[in-house]
Amino acid sequence: MTWDIVLWLTKFAHVSAIALWAGGMIVLPFLFRQRSHVEGDEEHRLHRLTRFLYVTLMSPAAFIAVGTGIGLIFLRETFVEWFSLKLAAVGVLAGMHVLSGLLVLKLFDTDERVKFGWPRTWVMTVVNLGAVGAILFLVLAKPGLDANRIAEIFAPGALRELVMPLIASVTR
Repeated sequence: MTWDIVLWLTKFAHVSAIALWAGGMIVLPFLFRQRSHVEGDEEHRLHRLTRFLYVTLMSPAAFIAVGTGIGLIFLRETFVEWFSLKLAAVGVLAGMHVLSGLLVLKLFDTDERVKFGWPRTWVMTVVNLGAVGAILFLVLAKPGLDANRIAEIFAPGALRELVMPLIASVTR
């Protein structure tokens, strides 16, 4: 009974931390976009808000999400193919987290003004949403993937075998 409580508390902490981290990652590009439109006191207010979100909320949430996720690996059966893809999506989100931290420093540097336009905003948002969406899909659907079948795609000539029926159906 005690291990069940530990498991559920760990899952609760994991899901809560992921929700906070993912939400912050989706909001940050739009805060970065606002930077090009503010000066003076508004710039300082936006800088404080952005740093508070990144340093005080998102980074600890990311640390807790990864730490509790590692703990859950040992409490549950997670050595399956979909879990490897989930870890790859978490790696993308972690990489975007680091990139966002560097952008927080560059965007508000008075010596080096970096422009953050709509294209950058949308690219970051799409990548963040894609990573979060992939994580949610893989965790909730737990698709049955066969690693041997996936490895066959990388065999010599396998791409041709996959693409030729598609090309033939289009050219008819």
